[in-house]
Amino acid sequence: MVVSFAVSVSSRRGDVATEDARRVAMARRVTRARLRYCGLHALVDDATLIVSELVTNAILHSGGSQVTLAMAIRGGVLHLAVHDEMPGGPATCIVGSDSERGRGLFLVDFLARENGGKWGAADEGATIYCELALPGVAQ
Repeated sequence: MVVSFAVSVSSRRGDVATEDARRVAMARRVTRARLRYCGLHALVDDATLIVSELVTNAILHSGGSQVTLAMAIRGGVLHLAVHDEMPGGPATCIVGSDSERGRGLFLVDFLARENGGKWGAADEGATIYCELALPGVAQ
């Protein structure tokens, strides 16, 4: 499954524009619906949070005009990928305890490892992916 959508210029100023917030919500709904359709209820919450973080990061930090979300199941693994057209990988950062931002990639890393998976960058950083092991499938 692949879904692409345009990104507004106003989101690149540090806050997610209203129309882009709707696109992030749409990405969450599509993820939730697809996983439920595939009977992967155990992964719905974690995968939805991962997609939300990766799509939001792509909107805020890529500088591109389009974001593509891809989801596939192969070899006992759920593959999630967000492509943003712009090279340059993600960077985790250290934030203060009162900061409202900056923890998304730590969440992605934690959830990937908790689900027997991993995350990283491809296409010179233009694609950020996350892989989660399917429940009950030996790796």
